[in-house]
Amino acid sequence: MTDILDPIHEAQTATDTPLFASLPGDIRASFEFFPPKSEKMEAQLWDAVQQLAPLDPSFVSVTYGAGGSTRERTHNTVARIIREADLPAAAHLTCVDASKAEIREVAEQYWEAGVRHIVALRGDAGEPGAPFQPHPEGYATAADLVRGLKDIADFEISVAAYPETHPDASCPDSDIDNLARKLDAGATRAISQFFFSADTFFRFQDKLAARGITTPVLPGILPVTNVAQARKFAGACGAKIPEWMDGLFEGLDERPASRQLVAATIAAELCRRLYAGGVRDLHFYTLNRADLAYAICHMLGMRPKDAAK
Repeated sequence: MTDILDPIHEAQTATDTPLFASLPGDIRASFEFFPPKSEKMEAQLWDAVQQLAPLDPSFVSVTYGAGGSTRERTHNTVARIIREADLPAAAHLTCVDASKAEIREVAEQYWEAGVRHIVALRGDAGEPGAPFQPHPEGYATAADLVRGLKDIADFEISVAAYPETHPDASCPDSDIDNLARKLDAGATRAISQFFFSADTFFRFQDKLAARGITTPVLPGILPVTNVAQARKFAGACGAKIPEWMDGLFEGLDERPASRQLVAATIAAELCRRLYAGGVRDLHFYTLNRADLAYAICHMLGMRPKDAAK
């Protein structure tokens, strides 16, 4: 296995040589999908899964709609990925509009389908800006959900982390305290919300280290092709869209290929800066498209598993 390169050397390399030259491909990637709403979307999702599978991802995950609105589609998608793509697949599960008994039923169905990894989230209300209201017979927090899932089966559990602070948190310190509670409850790792500055993630890592948190946190990467859509996502999770990003996409509304190129460049540079800082695990929010995530992984030196033999 390739040793992690010296960070000082890497920092120098990132400033005075071609950014993506001679990288050893020692990164690990995971990919997130959302359940399809139509046959056409299902075909697009499956095409993305098949394109990314040769990269041998650490895992892939499938999201879960508010109040279980995509419960059946999520279950079917995860089960198919395990069955046909032979990939380690994680299913998202939230506290929204579900009793503990309902969550137990869903978790047991996942276990029976071969799912051994759950992304446990508190979840948000269906309407933007509406406060979260726990089900009277459900779990009130993600930490409670993690403990409940651990009582059901020996799941591997991922939870969410917020480098720029969750909108519901009173302050950054309280948000980190909440993350600590989720990890103490039995979570294996955290996956960060997306961000657009490597320094944002590194400062977050420093705060976690100062708090004594050593559990791995995977940086979440969102390749942006639609700034308006990204701004909507960001408003719900506390992420900041930098002003310079608007300028880079200006005038490209009718040029999808150019938007793709710009998006890949921005996200690849972010990943390269993270790599220079020692990050080797990346989690991509694919929006059910494989091309950008695949291109970025390729630029970072990752190659299909069979081709590497």
